[in-house]
Amino acid sequence: MTRPSRRVLVVEDDPVINQAVSDRLAAEGYDVVRAYDGPGAVAAYGEHGPDVVVLDVMLPGFDGHEVCRRIQADRPVPVLMLTARVEEADVLIGLGVGADDYLTKPFRMRELVARVGALLRRVERASEMLGRRALELGDLRVDAAARRVWHGDEEVRLTPTEFDLLVCLASSPGAVVTRERLMADVWDWPDASGTRAVDSHVKGLRAKLGGDLIRTVHGVGYALETPSRP
Repeated sequence: MTRPSRRVLVVEDDPVINQAVSDRLAAEGYDVVRAYDGPGAVAAYGEHGPDVVVLDVMLPGFDGHEVCRRIQADRPVPVLMLTARVEEADVLIGLGVGADDYLTKPFRMRELVARVGALLRRVERASEMLGRRALELGDLRVDAAARRVWHGDEEVRLTPTEFDLLVCLASSPGAVVTRERLMADVWDWPDASGTRAVDSHVKGLRAKLGGDLIRTVHGVGYALETPSRP
């Protein structure tokens, strides 16, 4: 049996860019849905349930950050943001509302296709890293199969990338995981181009799960500490 096509929602107000991105993704075998503004993006997301979203930051109606906030409140979905700039503040805002990756305009179509593929592979691979079993570390519980996380009795909503990063660290609790391994295993980036993305997502995890959960080993990487029960 052939595998069903993965559905991509492309949200871009420039019709030329929207058409070009949609055509390229369709040529790669994806089922593509398009939207051109904030309200249209949220409506298309609710109607079509895409597996991944390619989302421009600057949109009519309301911007891509608001789109991302609204769709992530419904269910976690990988989001690739398209932006004209990648200032640190802009990246942190995007990560805070649930973006997983950034691509700066102008971009190469080949890179966009690679980033979309990497986002989808990460979602598929995260449960395999823990053998589709639940993992308990102190008062932290990670259900890889259901992609759900609890800290004590409270369920914590993580973005797809935050979840995958946590799973990668949780697969070797207490051990230092280098930034290079995190970039390769979580982001599918074999070089050092994603260092800022790793650090920013670790900040996001700390904000949601507690500042003492992840230990920084300066110049090397990060380690997941075992939380102790009170």
